[in-house]
Amino acid sequence: MSAGLNDIVKRAQEMQKKLQDIQGEVSKLRVTGQSGGGVVKIIMTGQHYAEKVTFDPNLMKEEKSIIEDLVAAAINDATDKIERALREKMGALGNFKLPEGFGDLPTG
Repeated sequence: MSAGLNDIVKRAQEMQKKLQDIQGEVSKLRVTGQSGGGVVKIIMTGQHYAEKVTFDPNLMKEEKSIIEDLVAAAINDATDKIERALREKMGALGNFKLPEGFGDLPTG
């Protein structure tokens, strides 16, 4: 293998290792999504699994449609937090550059 190709392979292996590390970190992540000022809380893993849902006891007096909207909003809040954490962790890979022309899409 040429020195350039060795460098590409080495960088690709480093990238793969960093991605695996990030996947491990994200899988351990736990976030709390909230809505309605905290009347609905959802604990979600970095893999987007809901682990726990809690309601303020007074919420059960509300109309069904309000409860449904608050649950959806809490899920979205948790999902947004996971996505932000993932973007931050992936930002560390931003300095990984392939050699010029490598990975270009073929034309024609």
